[in-house]
Amino acid sequence: MTSQPDIRDLSLEDLESYLRSVAVKPFRAQQIFQWIYKKGALGFDAMSNIPRELRDRLKQDFVLQSHEITQKLIAQDGTTKFLFCLYDHEKIESVLIPTPTRTTACISTQAGCKFGCKFCASGIGGFKRDLSCAEIVTQVLHLKQEALKHQRPLSNIVFMGTGEPLDNFTNLMKAIRTINSEQGINIGARHITISTAGVVPKIKELADEGLQVELAISLHGYDNPSRNVLMPVNRKYPFDELIAACREYVRKTHRQITFEYILIKDVTCTPHAVSSLKKAFKGLICKMNLIPYNPVSEFDHKTPSREEMIDFRNSLEDSGVHATIRTPRGKDVNAACGQLRHLHNK
Repeated sequence: MTSQPDIRDLSLEDLESYLRSVAVKPFRAQQIFQWIYKKGALGFDAMSNIPRELRDRLKQDFVLQSHEITQKLIAQDGTTKFLFCLYDHEKIESVLIPTPTRTTACISTQAGCKFGCKFCASGIGGFKRDLSCAEIVTQVLHLKQEALKHQRPLSNIVFMGTGEPLDNFTNLMKAIRTINSEQGINIGARHITISTAGVVPKIKELADEGLQVELAISLHGYDNPSRNVLMPVNRKYPFDELIAACREYVRKTHRQITFEYILIKDVTCTPHAVSSLKKAFKGLICKMNLIPYNPVSEFDHKTPSREEMIDFRNSLEDSGVHATIRTPRGKDVNAACGQLRHLHNK
């Protein structure tokens, strides 16, 4: 890797500060941002309204590092999955999910994952490292370009790819501010979702950030024992402590939380789970996103039948818990978290 930093690690304010330090008027920062985030420039030479002397200085001090596409798979439903290779040969995944009403980018925040959930391919190879702000934002730029092929601009971002977003909190927050900025990628905060396995201290910290982003909790269990089986993080941040943090988050932000809940036959999709969830969510502003289990060969789990999933959803609704079953996308291209990266590493 070059010793120069990637310019996409800089906020607009950082870039203005840098320009002042090299005796350049800070208004140039907005021009540079426009080239990177609006026009998709992949090099400084493309920035035709920037003086040659400044372009040479930028090339001396920074890089614009693209991600190499190792693999690109397009599903029958239009879902497009990318396996990117980073400067140090680590692999990350990003997924573009087009629908008639929106185009969503699913973005990774880490290379690998240290949380080791017992149904997810992301953690099988272990944790490698955090992604930088630039590496997170560059995924979005790649998928923004891909979205143009669907004649519908990129509208939504979900941090649900490889890794635990709140475990890379500083870089995540910096990336979100660039993605949200009018001078940056300009995607509204309410169209950005952070998904977490339940890192309680960072949920509390996120509540104080003042961002109007959506928060999704990967719950995947209905009490401490069930969550312990599937999610090792529950031993550090137990179920009851997590639900309490969610209540505090809603109280501070006045925003609804989405609970992601994987449906595994005879494990999480049971009548006992319904009664436990009803008790846990009493009085909490939330909704549930029920996710049919996407099989991973290393785990001996089965997907419930369609009838079992509908019965589970209806039982939750009857108990006063709003729930929807997510339609699987990109199953024929291993679109679930970590699957393509894991297969490539194998």
